Amino acid sequence: MDKKQARLRRARKTRAKIAELKMVRLAVHRTNSHISAQIFSGCGTRVLAAASTMEQGVRGTVPNGGNADAAKAVGKLIAERAKVAGIEAVAFDRSGFHYHGRVKALAEAAREGGLKF
Repeated sequence: MDKKQARLRRARKTRAKIAELKMVRLAVHRTNSHISAQIFSGCGTRVLAAASTMEQGVRGTVPNGGNADAAKAVGKLIAERAKVAGIEAVAFDRSGFHYHGRVKALAEAAREGGLKF
C-alpha cells in the first residue's frame, strides 16, 4: 500500500462516519503548493462555502500558498463564509491527511473564527 492509498483509506473511514451522522462537513485538501477547504451539506451533495489559496484575495495576502500561514488565512476565510451561510457547527474531514502542520493550522484558525467541531 503506497502513501496515497493509505491516505484514501483513512479518508473513507472518516467520511463514512460523518455520512452516518448526516452532519455538515468541512473538507480539507492539501497539495504541495496550495490548501483548500469546502463546507458540504449534510447530504453531501452541495457546497455551502469554499476557500482556497488559489483565490485572488488570499494570493494577495500570503506570498506562498503551501505553508502554515496560508492555511491560517484559509481557515479564517472559511469560518467567515460559514458564518455568512448560517453554519456554526461542522464535522472536520481532514481527507486522510495527518492532523499536523498545515491541516492543524487551518483547523485552529477555523475554530478561532467561530466554527465548532
